[in-house]
Amino acid sequence: MLDLIRELVIRNVSKIVLVSLDGLGGLPDPTTGRSELETARLPHLDALATRGACGLIRHVAPGITPGSGPGHLGLFGYDPLAYRVGRGVLEALGIEFDLRPGDVAARGNFCTVDGQGLITDRRAGRISTEINMRLTDRLQREIRLPGVELFVEPVKEHRFVLVLRSAGLGGHLNETDPQVLGKAPLRVRALNPDSERTAEVANTFVDEARRLLADVAPANMVLLRGFDRLPDLPQFPEVFGLRAAAIAAYPMYRGLAKLVGMEVLKTGNTFGDEVVTLRQHWDAYDFFFLHYKDTDKAGEDGDFAAKVSALERLDAFVPEIEALRPDVLVISGDHASPAVLAAHGWQPVPVVLWSRHCGADPVSAFNERACASGTLGVMPAQHLMPVVMANALRLTKFGA
Repeated sequence: MLDLIRELVIRNVSKIVLVSLDGLGGLPDPTTGRSELETARLPHLDALATRGACGLIRHVAPGITPGSGPGHLGLFGYDPLAYRVGRGVLEALGIEFDLRPGDVAARGNFCTVDGQGLITDRRAGRISTEINMRLTDRLQREIRLPGVELFVEPVKEHRFVLVLRSAGLGGHLNETDPQVLGKAPLRVRALNPDSERTAEVANTFVDEARRLLADVAPANMVLLRGFDRLPDLPQFPEVFGLRAAAIAAYPMYRGLAKLVGMEVLKTGNTFGDEVVTLRQHWDAYDFFFLHYKDTDKAGEDGDFAAKVSALERLDAFVPEIEALRPDVLVISGDHASPAVLAAHGWQPVPVVLWSRHCGADPVSAFNERACASGTLGVMPAQHLMPVVMANALRLTKFGA
């Protein structure tokens, strides 16, 4: 598909804005029968849905729950099954770490375990970034891995990046996070022979971290996810013929954008800051990706009311984005995070696309049930960008 898009691209002056609400989709609250989107008051998103074309996006395949990495790759037009990227790489790039070919990176969580070594909190109560920095500094200073250069870098709250640097390290390893409470962290296992040494080194790191954090409450253990080495992906600006910019407060999403060749713009810590950054750089780029995290945080915490509030806060920013008069405005998400699951979900998520050429649509509300009847249908995520490009009049016809 990317090769076809590259052949058909037409360059013009149209402006495209893609807003990703992390963990957008939800499920009905058992007490009300309404999802978070159906419960929230969203006058601006509903109005956009009334004017635009709506549908649902499936990010990987039916029944498959996507992580944020593959979810966003799909939104950017990449088949997440063909282009796999470990989360460690994205986190490392997101904090502007000098990740080199051959390095193995993993995303880390500080977590809480009880006296039996069983996980009681996978995020250590979402410790502050300041505490994170003290703990990562301690691990960096006190852990030594023979023959391997070790980097332990803070990211945000409970998240950190582990990078292992040495010749001959493979990046195919399992995750140590069992994704449920009441179980012990898993041991690192190599998924191919080239990664055997990496598994041994990673397990040594985990054992040392356990020893050093034993007296630190609540962050007394670590979990490792998304081991990988730096991949080589087709570059988004070259494929789509767009001057592309990414605006994201959270490092991982900056890393993902950087990996596909977008220019990452410096911004503040809130979505309001992101919108200000969008306005400041409006004339310099053709395509803007904006990321909104609050919906996912609330969904993963199982807080239905907080997710409703997060949706309503986002809705209030829609008029500011529309005031810039983009030629194409798209609002969707990278995966569902239903509060009733307190985790990522496999459910498709709503999408609304507005342009002067988007066509008629019967949908008048931005939620799962309403968007299911939209003219965009249920589409694979990687098909969204071609539709966006067509609505921006940036694709010529295929064939004679």
